[in-house]
Amino acid sequence: MQPDYRFSFANERTFLAWIRTALALVAGGLAVTEVLPSFDVPGGRRLLGLPLIALGAAIAVTSLRRWERGERAMRLGEPLVHSGLLRVVATGVALAAVVAAIFVAVGGDGG
Repeated sequence: MQPDYRFSFANERTFLAWIRTALALVAGGLAVTEVLPSFDVPGGRRLLGLPLIALGAAIAVTSLRRWERGERAMRLGEPLVHSGLLRVVATGVALAAVVAAIFVAVGGDGG
């Protein structure tokens, strides 16, 4: 069964949005590790930046699989499969924000 092209294009736009999110996380992680001044926490920049880079890489790989599963489900007339990707991204970004806040509170003004 050929899905309505509008749904297929919507699935593709969603995939591209996930790729942009992945790219932003990788770029943000690189910026944290290379551009920010040092925190008073030893290895703080890497502790904050590397998980962001890893999360971006995981999103890039997972979003391709999610796009493929959506296309297959639409073509076969099956229900769309739930993705845990939203929960992973929300949790990862929230944890990064908490870690960053702790580093700043400890005295991470670069001073």
